[in-house]
Amino acid sequence: MADITLRDVVKRVALLNLGYFGVEFAVALSIGSVSLFADSVDFLEDTSVNLLILMALGWSALNRARVGMALAAILLIPGLATVWTGWQKFMTPIAPEPLPLSLAGLGALAINLSCAIMLVRFREHGGSLTRAAFLSARNDAFANIAIIAAGLVTAFLWNTAWPDLIVGIAIAAMNADAAREVWIAAKDEHGAAA
Repeated sequence: MADITLRDVVKRVALLNLGYFGVEFAVALSIGSVSLFADSVDFLEDTSVNLLILMALGWSALNRARVGMALAAILLIPGLATVWTGWQKFMTPIAPEPLPLSLAGLGALAINLSCAIMLVRFREHGGSLTRAAFLSARNDAFANIAIIAAGLVTAFLWNTAWPDLIVGIAIAAMNADAAREVWIAAKDEHGAAA
């Protein structure tokens, strides 16, 4: 019965992430925001992670551990995209519009908090798989708070591209740490199952 509930939650989380990816990506492109771009790519990555989890829930512990290791690698993709986007922004440092930046961050925060709340009771249920989904939603909520702050700092204190760039790089670092945590959990599961 728990797996059926987990499946429903993972489906909802995947759909919410996919839907907000489109919103945030469009806003990121329209205002030239590194942090929103990084976060939108992260929403797409979260969609992929949750779809993989959905497929792997019925698999053996060994195969779930292998998928967990693959998810650790997938978690690094938004970081690489952010570094590239950040480099481009560094070469042309124009501040993004602060109001759309903060509002898109606020919407993302609402989505990610909803996902984290739905996933929190399952974070230990499926080992590295559900841990990946929970850590991703939790980390994204922290990133969204930073995006909102970057918009406010840009609007009221420092009208440059730097707050956006700093938050974008911080999001990349958070994703790298989550990838490390998932890799360790998956490696431990693989050792136990083998």
